[in-house]
Amino acid sequence: MATTEPAAGSISSKRWTQFYAAFQLATQRAAHKWTYKDFSECFPLWCEEQPNGAEGVFNTVSNFIESHIVSHTNKLFEQYDVQENIDALHAVVTEARLRQQRGETPGTDTWRADLEPKAAVRARTIPTLERERDLLRAQLVELENENMALHRELQGNVAAKDEADTKTAEIFALFDEAYTKWKGLPLEDMQAWTLMTAETQSAVNRAL
Repeated sequence: MATTEPAAGSISSKRWTQFYAAFQLATQRAAHKWTYKDFSECFPLWCEEQPNGAEGVFNTVSNFIESHIVSHTNKLFEQYDVQENIDALHAVVTEARLRQQRGETPGTDTWRADLEPKAAVRARTIPTLERERDLLRAQLVELENENMALHRELQGNVAAKDEADTKTAEIFALFDEAYTKWKGLPLEDMQAWTLMTAETQSAVNRAL
Protein backbone atom coordinates (compact mmCIF):
# COMPACT_ATOMS: atom_id res chain seq x y z
CA MET A 1 0.00 0.00 0.00
CA ALA A 2 1.36 3.43 -0.97
CA THR A 3 2.13 5.78 1.89
CA THR A 4 3.12 8.93 0.03
CA GLU A 5 2.64 11.94 2.31
CA PRO A 6 1.90 15.53 1.33
CA ALA A 7 4.82 17.87 0.76
CA ALA A 8 6.73 18.58 3.95
CA GLY A 9 8.25 21.84 5.07
CA SER A 10 5.14 23.66 6.25
CA ILE A 11 2.45 23.03 8.84
CA SER A 12 -0.61 21.56 7.13
CA SER A 13 -4.07 22.80 7.93
CA LYS A 14 -6.69 20.49 9.36
CA ARG A 15 -8.69 20.84 6.16
CA TRP A 16 -5.74 19.67 4.02
CA THR A 17 -4.99 16.75 6.37
CA GLN A 18 -8.59 15.55 6.16
CA PHE A 19 -8.66 16.06 2.41
CA TYR A 20 -5.47 14.07 1.88
CA ALA A 21 -6.64 11.28 4.19
CA ALA A 22 -9.87 11.04 2.20
CA PHE A 23 -7.86 10.98 -1.03
CA GLN A 24 -5.69 8.12 0.22
CA LEU A 25 -8.75 6.15 1.32
CA ALA A 26 -10.40 6.67 -2.05
CA THR A 27 -7.19 5.59 -3.80
CA GLN A 28 -6.98 2.40 -1.74
CA ARG A 29 -10.58 1.56 -2.45
CA ALA A 30 -10.16 2.24 -6.18
CA ALA A 31 -6.97 0.17 -6.40
CA HIS A 32 -8.50 -2.81 -4.54
CA LYS A 33 -12.01 -2.61 -5.94
CA TRP A 34 -11.01 -5.39 -8.32
CA THR A 35 -10.93 -8.28 -5.87
CA TYR A 36 -8.97 -11.50 -6.07
CA LYS A 37 -12.27 -13.27 -6.79
CA ASP A 38 -12.69 -11.09 -9.89
CA PHE A 39 -9.08 -11.80 -10.80
CA SER A 40 -9.53 -15.57 -10.43
CA GLU A 41 -12.60 -15.49 -12.66
CA CYS A 42 -10.44 -13.99 -15.40
CA PHE A 43 -7.65 -16.56 -14.91
CA PRO A 44 -9.40 -19.57 -13.37
CA LEU A 45 -6.95 -22.26 -14.52
CA TRP A 46 -3.85 -20.37 -13.42
CA CYS A 47 -5.35 -19.44 -10.05
CA GLU A 48 -6.36 -23.06 -9.50
CA GLU A 49 -2.99 -24.53 -10.46
CA GLN A 50 -0.75 -21.85 -8.91
CA PRO A 51 -2.79 -20.04 -6.27
CA ASN A 52 0.22 -18.55 -4.44
CA GLY A 53 1.82 -17.15 -7.57
CA ALA A 54 -1.48 -15.80 -8.89
CA GLU A 55 -2.30 -14.11 -5.58
CA GLY A 56 1.19 -12.58 -5.47
CA VAL A 57 0.75 -11.16 -8.97
CA PHE A 58 -2.68 -9.81 -8.03
CA ASN A 59 -1.29 -8.03 -4.95
CA THR A 60 1.62 -6.64 -6.97
CA VAL A 61 -0.74 -5.24 -9.62
CA SER A 62 -3.05 -3.75 -6.99
CA ASN A 63 -0.17 -2.08 -5.14
CA PHE A 64 1.24 -0.76 -8.41
CA ILE A 65 -2.12 0.75 -9.35
CA GLU A 66 -2.39 2.41 -5.94
CA SER A 67 1.18 3.80 -5.94
CA HIS A 68 0.78 4.94 -9.56
CA ILE A 69 -2.39 6.88 -8.74
CA VAL A 70 -0.85 8.45 -5.63
CA SER A 71 2.40 9.38 -7.40
CA HIS A 72 0.74 11.05 -10.38
CA THR A 73 -1.91 12.74 -8.27
CA ASN A 74 0.76 14.16 -5.95
CA LYS A 75 2.49 15.62 -8.99
CA LEU A 76 -0.78 17.30 -9.97
CA PHE A 77 -1.17 18.58 -6.40
CA GLU A 78 2.31 20.14 -6.56
CA GLN A 79 1.76 21.53 -10.07
CA TYR A 80 -1.43 23.34 -9.09
CA ASP A 81 -0.43 24.17 -5.47
CA VAL A 82 -3.41 22.24 -4.13
CA GLN A 83 -2.16 22.08 -0.53
CA GLU A 84 -1.33 25.81 -0.49
CA ASN A 85 -4.74 26.70 -1.87
CA ILE A 86 -6.62 24.43 0.55
CA ASP A 87 -4.59 25.85 3.46
CA ALA A 88 -5.49 29.36 2.26
CA LEU A 89 -9.15 28.38 2.08
CA HIS A 90 -8.95 26.98 5.60
CA ALA A 91 -7.37 30.23 6.85
CA VAL A 92 -10.11 32.31 5.20
CA VAL A 93 -12.90 30.15 6.64
CA THR A 94 -11.31 30.18 10.10
CA GLU A 95 -10.91 33.97 10.02
CA ALA A 96 -14.53 34.39 8.90
CA ARG A 97 -15.77 32.22 11.76
CA LEU A 98 -13.73 34.21 14.27
CA ARG A 99 -15.12 37.47 12.90
CA GLN A 100 -18.63 36.10 13.17
CA GLN A 101 -18.03 34.97 16.75
CA ARG A 102 -16.71 38.43 17.65
CA GLY A 103 -19.74 40.03 16.04
CA GLU A 104 -17.68 42.15 13.67
CA THR A 105 -19.38 44.03 10.87
CA PRO A 106 -18.45 42.45 7.53
CA GLY A 107 -15.93 44.52 5.58
CA THR A 108 -15.70 45.04 1.84
CA ASP A 109 -13.47 41.98 1.51
CA THR A 110 -15.57 39.71 3.74
CA TRP A 111 -17.36 36.89 2.03
CA ARG A 112 -21.17 36.98 2.03
CA ALA A 113 -23.71 34.78 0.37
CA ASP A 114 -24.71 37.59 -2.02
CA LEU A 115 -21.14 38.74 -2.68
CA GLU A 116 -20.00 38.50 -6.27
CA PRO A 117 -16.56 36.90 -6.69
CA LYS A 118 -15.37 39.85 -8.78
CA ALA A 119 -16.29 42.28 -6.00
CA ALA A 120 -14.40 40.19 -3.44
CA VAL A 121 -11.35 40.06 -5.70
CA ARG A 122 -11.48 43.81 -6.27
CA ALA A 123 -11.74 44.45 -2.52
CA ARG A 124 -8.54 42.45 -2.00
CA THR A 125 -6.55 43.53 -5.03
CA ILE A 126 -7.40 47.23 -5.43
CA PRO A 127 -5.69 48.33 -2.16
CA THR A 128 -2.61 46.37 -3.17
CA LEU A 129 -2.65 47.88 -6.65
CA GLU A 130 -3.07 51.36 -5.17
CA ARG A 131 0.00 50.83 -2.97
CA GLU A 132 1.94 49.65 -6.00
CA ARG A 133 0.71 52.71 -7.92
CA ASP A 134 1.88 55.08 -5.17
CA LEU A 135 5.23 53.33 -5.02
CA LEU A 136 5.65 53.62 -8.79
CA ARG A 137 4.70 57.30 -8.65
CA ALA A 138 7.33 57.95 -5.98
CA GLN A 139 9.92 56.11 -8.06
CA LEU A 140 8.89 58.10 -11.12
CA VAL A 141 9.32 61.41 -9.25
CA GLU A 142 12.74 60.27 -8.05
CA LEU A 143 13.76 59.33 -11.59
CA GLU A 144 12.49 62.66 -12.93
CA ASN A 145 14.56 64.53 -10.33
CA GLU A 146 17.61 62.49 -11.26
CA ASN A 147 16.99 63.21 -14.96
CA MET A 148 16.69 66.93 -14.26
CA ALA A 149 19.96 66.90 -12.32
CA LEU A 150 21.67 65.00 -15.14
CA HIS A 151 20.21 67.45 -17.66
CA ARG A 152 21.58 70.42 -15.73
CA GLU A 153 24.97 68.70 -15.47
CA LEU A 154 24.90 68.01 -19.21
CA GLN A 155 24.04 71.63 -19.97
CA GLY A 156 26.94 72.73 -17.75
CA ASN A 157 29.28 70.39 -19.61
CA VAL A 158 28.06 71.68 -22.97
CA ALA A 159 28.58 75.30 -21.85
CA ALA A 160 32.09 74.47 -20.61
CA LYS A 161 32.87 72.76 -23.91
CA ASP A 162 31.61 75.76 -25.88
CA GLU A 163 33.77 78.08 -23.77
CA ALA A 164 36.81 75.84 -24.26
CA ASP A 165 36.15 75.73 -28.02
CA THR A 166 35.91 79.54 -28.11
CA LYS A 167 39.21 79.96 -26.25
CA THR A 168 40.87 77.38 -28.50
CA ALA A 169 39.63 79.23 -31.58
CA GLU A 170 41.01 82.52 -30.19
CA ILE A 171 44.43 80.91 -29.56
CA PHE A 172 44.53 79.47 -33.09
CA ALA A 173 43.55 82.90 -34.45
CA LEU A 174 46.54 84.43 -32.62
CA PHE A 175 48.79 81.71 -34.04
CA ASP A 176 47.49 82.42 -37.53
CA GLU A 177 48.04 86.15 -37.06
CA ALA A 178 51.57 85.62 -35.75
CA TYR A 179 52.38 83.23 -38.61
CA THR A 180 51.04 85.71 -41.14
CA LYS A 181 53.17 88.52 -39.70
CA TRP A 182 56.19 86.25 -39.55
CA LYS A 183 55.79 85.39 -43.23
CA GLY A 184 55.68 89.12 -44.02
CA LEU A 185 59.06 89.85 -42.43
CA PRO A 186 62.11 90.54 -44.72
CA LEU A 187 63.90 87.35 -43.89
CA GLU A 188 66.79 87.83 -46.35
CA ASP A 189 67.55 91.34 -45.00
CA MET A 190 67.34 90.00 -41.46
CA GLN A 191 69.75 87.17 -42.30
CA ALA A 192 72.17 89.62 -43.95
CA TRP A 193 71.97 92.01 -41.01
CA THR A 194 72.54 89.12 -38.59
CA LEU A 195 75.58 88.00 -40.60
CA MET A 196 76.96 91.54 -40.77
CA THR A 197 76.46 92.02 -37.04
CA ALA A 198 78.25 88.78 -36.32
CA GLU A 199 81.21 89.73 -38.56
CA THR A 200 81.40 93.19 -36.98
CA GLN A 201 81.42 91.70 -33.51
CA SER A 202 84.11 89.24 -34.55
CA ALA A 203 86.31 92.09 -35.90
CA VAL A 204 85.85 94.08 -32.68
CA ASN A 205 86.85 91.09 -30.64
CA ARG A 206 90.06 90.58 -32.68
CA ALA A 207 90.96 94.27 -32.34
CA LEU A 208 90.72 94.03 -28.59
